[in-house]
Amino acid sequence: MKVLITGGAGFVGSHLADRLLAVGKHVCVIDNYATGRRDNLAPHAHLKLVEGSIADQKLVEETFQQFGPQIVVHAAAAYKDPENWVEDIHTNVLGTAHVAKASKANSVKRIIYFQTALCYGLQPLEQPITLTHPIRSNGSSYAISKTGGEQYIDLCGLDYISFRLANAYGPRNLSGPLPTFYQRITQNKPCFVMDTRRDFIYIDDLVNCVVKAVDGMGSKGAYHISSGSDFAIKDLYDATVKALGVKMDKEVEVRARAADDVFTILLDPSKTNRDFQWKTTTPLEQGVAKAIAYYKKFGISQTYTHLKSVESKAA
Repeated sequence: MKVLITGGAGFVGSHLADRLLAVGKHVCVIDNYATGRRDNLAPHAHLKLVEGSIADQKLVEETFQQFGPQIVVHAAAAYKDPENWVEDIHTNVLGTAHVAKASKANSVKRIIYFQTALCYGLQPLEQPITLTHPIRSNGSSYAISKTGGEQYIDLCGLDYISFRLANAYGPRNLSGPLPTFYQRITQNKPCFVMDTRRDFIYIDDLVNCVVKAVDGMGSKGAYHISSGSDFAIKDLYDATVKALGVKMDKEVEVRARAADDVFTILLDPSKTNRDFQWKTTTPLEQGVAKAIAYYKKFGISQTYTHLKSVESKAA
């Protein structure tokens, strides 16, 4: 089987590429390395790397024609600057349209798309959030553009799975509170946590589900990839401290959430549990320890967020 992964040098894409290569599949990766890392993918006889942006229509069309994928996993996304709306549009909307059109022109059997839980808005109407929750993506440029991309995937008429994701974490992750906590603690900078809870999922558990979709499980439409449980941000901080083996001088400050910050965001994974015969298995402390081991070995030069500044929001 030939699988094309856009954004395949990024966090989720590279882990998926490793897994597919390990079971004998041929993989082509398109990545512009805006947030992906070159050391995320090791050379492999069945791995083809194409450097460039999916906003480049000619590059996308030629790559599809030359590689001939049966499955496309669309993991590429612009998210590192919440104020760069134009880049979000270029990559997340225009780029997705190119990928959808090329998939249709080359008779791709299935497209697998990654959507953000922010498509339900910054203040979801229910907890846990079900798949019938209305789309309210106007809270951020990232959510608006990713939702536009999801709609173009649906419009192209091919079989597709759109995975709406909880907060994924693990080795190679450079966004969100975990890498920020690691960076600040190891640099002896002060930290605080917000009095909020989020749904965290370890990367191996996420990839386990995606591989099942690559192999044909699931039916056309949207699914949640979620642990089904939420954790306090302080739990993530405490797990980071434990994994680092350090003793803090004082307990971390827990700050009250802002008026525009929802207390919890928890996705209902029941349809995914049923259709994919899947559930998460990695405890939070174990997953955090593996992520910290990666950060120690490879380092972090920059962290990203698709909402407010990591400095002011999560650290």
